[in-house]
Amino acid sequence: MADPKFEIQMLHDRVMIRLEKDGEERRSGAGIVIPATVKMANRLAWGEVCGVGANVRSVKVGDKVLLNPEDQYEVELRTQVYLVMRERDLHAVATQETDHGTGLYL
Repeated sequence: MADPKFEIQMLHDRVMIRLEKDGEERRSGAGIVIPATVKMANRLAWGEVCGVGANVRSVKVGDKVLLNPEDQYEVELRTQVYLVMRERDLHAVATQETDHGTGLYL
């Protein structure tokens, strides 16, 4: 008999996030190549919201968010790793339209 499939529903103010791949080398503003193996201290990362709880107010599924991936809860589903965190631990949301943004764009 096949295993039953369960839909995951986030609770309260929890957000499930899939981190963007950052496995490639990158370049500094001066053009210096930084290998993917270099660990940057206190580096924030972008991710995509994959699920939100009923009490989440500022983000929705599909939003790009800025977060600190360190010290967050991880869960692996079908070989994909997701982070589970509180909405208040997010630092920014990337959106197409806003009245109070930074003026910077991705």
